[in-house]
Amino acid sequence: MKALSIIALVLAAVVAGAFGLIAAAAGKSDAAPSSGLRGVPEAFRPWLLKASDECRHRELTPALLAAQVQQESGFSTSRTTVSPDGAQGPAQFMPGTWSTWGRDADGNGTADPFDSGDAVTAQGRMMCSLIGQAKTSGISGDTRSLALAAYNAGWGAVEQHRGIPPYTETQNYVRTILATMKQFQATESFTVSGNGPGPDALRKASTQLGVPYAWGGGGAGGPSTGFCDGTNGYDRNTGECLADRTVGFDCSGLTQYAYWPAAKLPRTAHTQYNATAHTPVARADLREGDLLFWSNASGIYHVAIYAGDGNVLHAPRTGKNVRIEPMANAMPASDYHGATRP
Repeated sequence: MKALSIIALVLAAVVAGAFGLIAAAAGKSDAAPSSGLRGVPEAFRPWLLKASDECRHRELTPALLAAQVQQESGFSTSRTTVSPDGAQGPAQFMPGTWSTWGRDADGNGTADPFDSGDAVTAQGRMMCSLIGQAKTSGISGDTRSLALAAYNAGWGAVEQHRGIPPYTETQNYVRTILATMKQFQATESFTVSGNGPGPDALRKASTQLGVPYAWGGGGAGGPSTGFCDGTNGYDRNTGECLADRTVGFDCSGLTQYAYWPAAKLPRTAHTQYNATAHTPVARADLREGDLLFWSNASGIYHVAIYAGDGNVLHAPRTGKNVRIEPMANAMPASDYHGATRP
């Protein structure tokens, strides 16, 4: 990011609410999910998905953000990742620009441009605002290209030249990112037919495929760091606590995220079952989006979302990622408790 762009970007932040950020809670501007994501470091994956999901503009895909981070820093979180102009961290924020967009996204008590979570979510907010500005500016051209040019050179330069500025660095920046984003797009797609609470929840959950499991992690707002409770959240081989340094979902955090706010499910698997048990669904009548539950002598211990064709989408356990797999493989068949339809 050019140092000269700081003033223009800070001024742009004043009107950011009008261009997408105040509508983030409503999600994308239509029902289609964000693109899939591949080939990124795990430390960045959940944040790229989250940053895309929080922007109402569909153009801000996880793959676009990933290609931008690749161009800015090569996904580096080293404290030495500082440009000659003083831009810092994986998303290369100048200190003045960071003061506008930076927040403590990962909840560690510090808004740090070198933290992957803090940097990527700030990058996403800024790009979301710039895409919104591009859409309403009256400047012709691809809104993604205009936003990327503004991220690099400042919105003032884009306005002055009524398009991508004639700077070699900026033109190469835009061209490279749009060309390389394809390598970060997942080759496999997961499509959901139909509309309504169930299909919409499944569609939303599918945007989190590949996000790590974290015991106690995630919820209505998306993935978050989990915790270890003496039994859960540990590596099965080493006994090391993984949950407290993993940004992700556990099973019920994912289902709460998927259905929120259409159905404000409680947080744990057994309370989700209790909240929806009045609408049971026979196994032969399962539909996309139905909640499936497993139990043992201690009670309900797992919840998943029915994905059609005998498959479920779920966050299985520590060490695994959010995935789609056959229902028969998800949990022990003898533990299947039943299904409900929120």
